[in-house]
Amino acid sequence: MKLNRNKVWSAAIAVTLTYTGAAYSDGHTADVYAPYEGTTLVVNFPAHPHYNAVLDVLPEFTEQTGIEVEVDQLQYLKMRERQTLELTKDEGDYDLISYVVFSKADYVYADQLENLAKYFMNPALADPNYDAEDLIDGYVQNIGVAGGAQGYLPGPTGSLFGIPFGSETSVLGYRKDIFEKHGLEVPQTYDELLEIACKIPELEPGMGGLASRAASGHQASHAFLLHLAPLGGRVFDEQWNPTINNAAAVEAATALKTIIDCGVEGSETFGPAEAAASFAQGQSAMFLDSIAFAAGFEDESRSTVAGNVGWALHPEGVRRGSQTGGFGIAIPSNAQNKEAAFLLMQWLTSKEADLMIAMAGGNPSRFSTYENPEYQAAYAYAETFGEALKYADPNWRPIIPPWGKINADLGTTLSQVLTEDLDIQEALDGVAERTRATMEEAGYYTWQ
Repeated sequence: MKLNRNKVWSAAIAVTLTYTGAAYSDGHTADVYAPYEGTTLVVNFPAHPHYNAVLDVLPEFTEQTGIEVEVDQLQYLKMRERQTLELTKDEGDYDLISYVVFSKADYVYADQLENLAKYFMNPALADPNYDAEDLIDGYVQNIGVAGGAQGYLPGPTGSLFGIPFGSETSVLGYRKDIFEKHGLEVPQTYDELLEIACKIPELEPGMGGLASRAASGHQASHAFLLHLAPLGGRVFDEQWNPTINNAAAVEAATALKTIIDCGVEGSETFGPAEAAASFAQGQSAMFLDSIAFAAGFEDESRSTVAGNVGWALHPEGVRRGSQTGGFGIAIPSNAQNKEAAFLLMQWLTSKEADLMIAMAGGNPSRFSTYENPEYQAAYAYAETFGEALKYADPNWRPIIPPWGKINADLGTTLSQVLTEDLDIQEALDGVAERTRATMEEAGYYTWQ
């Protein structure tokens, strides 16, 4: 029988996380925290709705443990700049940091994050009731694992450096009133999605079909990759040969161009905020992006479509494959209070805290939270989002050090496709050629 290596890896990690803390199975957790009572942890979090919810819950951690937490909350790019400085010090100021997956490869390669194995192996620290199998596995792989397959995916050589905390994936939002008015079925496939996206402007003059990010650079690249995985494409094959110009990639770029052409005027300049605003203000009938925007669409002070938004899974191409985004948390290698930081990390991502944070408006990192009746009653979209996260694809974009350069080139070129009608095949051929040169320079073909 052929083994599913991802499942084997996940099971092995789960055993590590749940078995090693068995000494505390009697529920006496007070002694766990006693050695760290009075410690002040300094954490670095982004200005983001999930982390705003975390701030509401953190006092409960201090109440339970006696460990104080000081939060340095910064806009994402400023947070990344600060971490770049802090992580290079001999002794850093941060005990726990939040990071996006782009940063994983850079931080791990520079030996700036703690390998979490020794903490989960420590029976004085590891909670036997943590239940790692309940964590959204696509995000454990995406945000936390390095050193496995292709360096950033699970595999026999992989290690865990972070835990998902604020998991996001792509879902389809749609105007229930518009769909009901015209007798439209919610699209389940890409063919249906593109057909309806271009039918909407005919049915509702002045309204765009699907609001999407598309601005030059990272946003255009992100939007393209959003379609590439479900349509069967990848950026590289397993030997690092660029496949970003094959038939699936051309289809993905064509889909993006169709969406922008059938969108509202100026769609080609949209970032995520502009795309969300277009949907929230009733200018577009659909929205395909992160679950993080959902709560804002129900905020009547900011949205004209509150109460009229339905949600569905990311449409299927040749497979289900929604994005993996959001944040994770990790312990810097130069942190001053590593064990106490681990206890905070473990507490924040526990079942109990995950539910508390979700009820305060955060994004769950556990399947059990999405399945919780209390959460489903408070947030009507919870069940759909929990189902969508089962298809979150940890390999929808490569998490490797050269990716920043490749991503910028891809995004700039795709913007020319959207705004200057550059031939799609020709454009992607150029990206593939430049990507190969970048990968060769970085040493990815040394063993070929």
